[in-house]
Order: sequence, then structure tokens, then C-alpha cells
Amino acid sequence: MGTHIARLVRTPNPSLLLVLLSLLQLAFVSLGDTDIENLLTFKDSLSNPSSLRNWNASISPCNGDIANWIGVLCLKNKIWGLQLESMGLGGLVNIEILDAMPTLRIISLMNNNFEGKIPEIKKLGELKALYLSNNRFTGDIPDNAFEGMRSLKNLFLANNAFTGKIPSSLATLPRLLVLKMEGNQFVGRIPDFKQNVKVVNFANNELEGPIPASLSNMSASMFSGNKNLCGPPLEKCSLISPPPSPSAVPSASPQPPLIYKKTISALQIALIVISILLLLAIIATVIFVLSKRKQNPGLLNATDDDSSMLPPNSNDQEKKISDSGGMMKRSDYGKLIFLKGEIDRFDLHDLLRASAEVLGSGNLGASYKAVIMNGEALVVKRYKQMNNVGREEFHEHMRRLGRLDHENLLPVEAYYYRKEEKLLVCNFMEDGSLASHLHGNHSVDKPSLDWRSRLKIIKGVGRGLTYLYNELPSLVVPHGHLKSSNVLLNDNFEPLLCDYALRPVINQEQAHMYMTAYRSPEHAINGRISRKTDVWCLGILILEILTGKIPENYLTSSYDRNTNLATWVNEIAKDKRTSEIFDVEMRGTKNSKGEMICLLKIGLSCCEDDPDARPELKEVVQEIEEIKDRDEHELSSTIGEVNAIMSSRNARDGAFSSFNR
Repeated sequence: MGTHIARLVRTPNPSLLLVLLSLLQLAFVSLGDTDIENLLTFKDSLSNPSSLRNWNASISPCNGDIANWIGVLCLKNKIWGLQLESMGLGGLVNIEILDAMPTLRIISLMNNNFEGKIPEIKKLGELKALYLSNNRFTGDIPDNAFEGMRSLKNLFLANNAFTGKIPSSLATLPRLLVLKMEGNQFVGRIPDFKQNVKVVNFANNELEGPIPASLSNMSASMFSGNKNLCGPPLEKCSLISPPPSPSAVPSASPQPPLIYKKTISALQIALIVISILLLLAIIATVIFVLSKRKQNPGLLNATDDDSSMLPPNSNDQEKKISDSGGMMKRSDYGKLIFLKGEIDRFDLHDLLRASAEVLGSGNLGASYKAVIMNGEALVVKRYKQMNNVGREEFHEHMRRLGRLDHENLLPVEAYYYRKEEKLLVCNFMEDGSLASHLHGNHSVDKPSLDWRSRLKIIKGVGRGLTYLYNELPSLVVPHGHLKSSNVLLNDNFEPLLCDYALRPVINQEQAHMYMTAYRSPEHAINGRISRKTDVWCLGILILEILTGKIPENYLTSSYDRNTNLATWVNEIAKDKRTSEIFDVEMRGTKNSKGEMICLLKIGLSCCEDDPDARPELKEVVQEIEEIKDRDEHELSSTIGEVNAIMSSRNARDGAFSSFNR
């Protein structure tokens, strides 16, 4: 038998090979046939599908991430979404066909002529985004219509003819971020959304009653056009009962319903009058400025930067980037330059059309979260402290960053160049920054980080820094701006460094004022930074993770040894109050004190004032990687090592002796 098989291998049978090749070809074809057949069936179910003219069985819908069929979104050769907008399509949405496509995550049918009741969307349990605005859908939406859709983030149902109550199942969706239901005929009360919804719009319906407190920080325009809706951010509610009908029998008549009315006080009327007067004054000022601009074109250029800023107000949840002047004016539209080869993923117009949420306004620029049409959430960082760098120099440095690839770095996906300002585009991380986890409000639902998570994070930070040092050897500080707010966390608490390697393109004056590298001891003493400056920043980060305290160098413009976090740790140790060093909210420390002290020792060694006394980064990272589970009997030797470090800092012997208890 073995001889027979060997003979077949040595002298292959052409007929047998032909059969095998045919079977393989059939297998590969069959992998894509199901989706092709489903899409063609979906096309046949539509009225006026002429816009889908290139949907042809002879061509595969996807070629990697590139779509061959119009309106199809592809990812890794799979159909990820359908973006069939403004195509004149009509008829009913055949959800059963779409349900047979397991990789489908986004459906956008906006600006078409679809009609009938809302399809049974909950069958698509893995859907992340659904856009049905500006169609002809009618009827009530069942209360359980969105039950179980735990992945749904964006839902657009605006400007249809939906009636009835807003489905309560919407309030149970854990990941819902954007909900647009304006321009319908919804009645009743708004459900209480307990989840972290970023944008809602219920304007121009027939809703009534108080607005839930969870939505009270939204813009008032999101609730306008509902005459019986009240409460913040609209006028306060007053509860009244309508008078009973004279002909009604008191014992037999039902209790009259409670009616909520908006009340307007004399003070509010006065404020309205004042607002109108202020508005008239502003209009007059604008007319005057515009007339001056015609006479002096230089005035327009002088106001470019200010007019393009989004207002730094986190309550302006639905500010469109383009509506508020965006991050640039339409006359400045250019081209996004992608660094990862995903040219068709989105463009600058997508960002300008997106709803923008202000994430923060830091010293180096402002950050905005933009949810584009395909449901993808991006972070757009706008820098105005880069205007001294030349175009070619900036492009070359961005290409350099684009070549970086490490699991602990947040990639720069794309960038936009304009002399006055620069945009960097990255993916949005829902779990936020390390700073928010260390210093934010903690609860049962959102507890503080435990010891294991903190150790995992600092190990990832060390690996990311090591990669930067290896890949960017010519930079004095390969990171340059390392701090807890520039360490983002993914779902598994793996850290991703951001805002790295920007020193070469930041204006020198702003870099000295704001970047953490320039708040180091060596810059305060000698006016210089070195390859070990990032090591000092890492040491401060380690102490921040262990103590839970905000380092002073994040808050001041220069280094001050008297208020430095490392100095505070030393002082506490000298007073033998070592129990006060570690974050009281850090969980899982019962059997890990040896590991914690070991990491504390490493952090302190990185924070020496003299850069020459600090270890090299590779030594630091190696020591961190070696921290494993330690038995309690190893504790005494570790304490001896820490005391040696303390002795070099004039700390008294036995500073950490309380850990022996």
C-alpha cells in the first residue's frame, strides 16, 4: 500500500490532479457563491435597482478590502457592509436575505424610497450600525424591536413616518452611541437611557413629559418641536390636572391624566428679550466685519485659525465638523493622506460631515471623536503647534510614523497637512486612557484597576517604548510626551501608546512649554534632554500607576523636586508610612506585595535626578518583564533591594519594614 502511494506521488496521475484541482476550485468558488447569490436576490427584491448595475455574478463583490460592486463595503475579502444611499431604491427591505450574511455589520439605506413597517432588525444580532433615515417607513415600531442587539452603536431612523412610542428596547442596548429619530410622529415619553449615549435627536415628533435626567446635558435643539416635552435642557415642567367634565359622574369617571406643561417665568421672558437684542448686535457686527473684509482681504487670513475651531464644549454633542467651521473651512479642503494603504476607507469629506464630539482640548491641540457614515469611530487630533515645519519635512516624518507597526502603539491612520494646522487621524478606543481609569470616578460597575491589570499595562508600555527606541534611533526622545493620558487601553486592557515621536514636528517653543520630556530634572538643571528622558517619564508613570496619584509634572510647566512624585514616595518611606504609598483602590494586592515593591524599586531607579544614574531603557524593561508571581518568603530579599535604593537617596534604613508585618 505504501509503495502504491509513493508511486502516485512520484508519478502523478494527470486525471487525478485534474479532479483534485476541480474540487479545490469548486470549494473556493462555493465560499463566495452564497453571498453573491444573497446580494443578487436582495437586488431582485428592490424596485428600481438600476443603480446596482455592476452587481454581476461573474465578478466577486470583494477583492481584499476593495469592493468591486457599488455600495458594498469589504474587509478582508468579506462583505462587511452595504452603503446603498441616494440611489432611488424602493420596495420592502428583505431582512431574511440579509440575515443569511453572517459578516454583515453595517447597513445604510438612507435617502431612498423604502416603505412599509420597519424590518425585523433584531434578526441581525451582530449589526453595529443601521441607517434608515430619509425614507418612507411607516407604522409603530414594536417595543422589543431591538432586543438582543448588543453590538448596535449607531441607529438613524430620522425623517420617516414612524408612529407610536419609542421602543423601550433601545434603552437596553449597552453600546448605543448615536440615536437619531427626529422628523417622525413618535408619541409618549422618552425612555430613560442609562447607557453612555453620546448623541440623541428626538426633534419634531409628538413626544411629551419630562426629558430623562440621563439626557439633560444634550443640546435643546435635539428635543425641539415637541410641544409637550419639558425639563432640562428645555423649560422646566409644571404638573397640572385638567378640570373634570361637568357631566361626569365622580364615582364612575376615571382619574384624569396628568399633563406636563412648559412654564416660562418673567425672568425667562426678560432673558429672551436680552438674547434677541444681543443677536441683533451680533448680526450688525458680522455685517460690519464682512464689509471690512471686502476692503481688506488680509483680515480674512488673520481670522482663519479662530474661525475654524470647534467650540470646546463637551455638551455640544451634535456639532457637525463642517457646520461649525469644522476643523477647517471648505476653501481649505484638501486630501487625507493614508499611511496604511487604505485609501478608500474614508475621506476628508466623511470627517467633515460626521457628528463631532469634543474629547478634550490639550496644550498641543484639540481632539474630536468623529463617527463616519460606515459606523467607524475615529479620533481627529488638530494641531496648531506644528506650523514651523516644512511641507516635505512633515510628509517625510508622517511616512516614518506610518511604517511603525507594534501591538502597543496606536497607529496613525491618516493625516492632513495645511501650513496653519495639521490633522492626525487614529482609531477611537472606547475604553479610554489609563488616566481616566486611574483618576476617574469608580463604582461597582466601573471599579478601579487591579494589580494584575496595572502590571500588564506597564509591561505593554515598556514593550512599546522599546520598539520606538529600536525603530527611531536618531530621535533624542523617541516618545517625548509619555504620560497616562497618552496611554490608551483596549478591551483587554492592553496599552497603546499615542502622541509618540512628535517632537521633530512640534514648534520648539510649544514643545518646551508642554511636552513631558521638558519637565524632567535634566532640562530644569541643564536645559537639555537625553535618551534617558523617556526613562524618567516611564518611572513617573510607574509611580503614578502604583500610587494612584496625579504627578505634579502633568500640571506644572517645569520640574520641581520639592513637589515631585518620586520625592513624595521617598518622604513617605522615611516616615515609615509605607502603607500610604500604594493606591488604596488597587484590588488584588493581598499576595502581591513583593511584586509591587519590586516595581516600585524599578520606578524609583528611573526617577533619579542624574540621568547617568538611571538604568538604560532595555534594562528597565527586562526587569519589569521578570516580575512574576512571588511567594511571601521572597519578600525580605526584595525589601533589602528597595532599602538599597532608598539609602542612595539618603533614606533611613528600614523604610519599608512595615511590609514585613
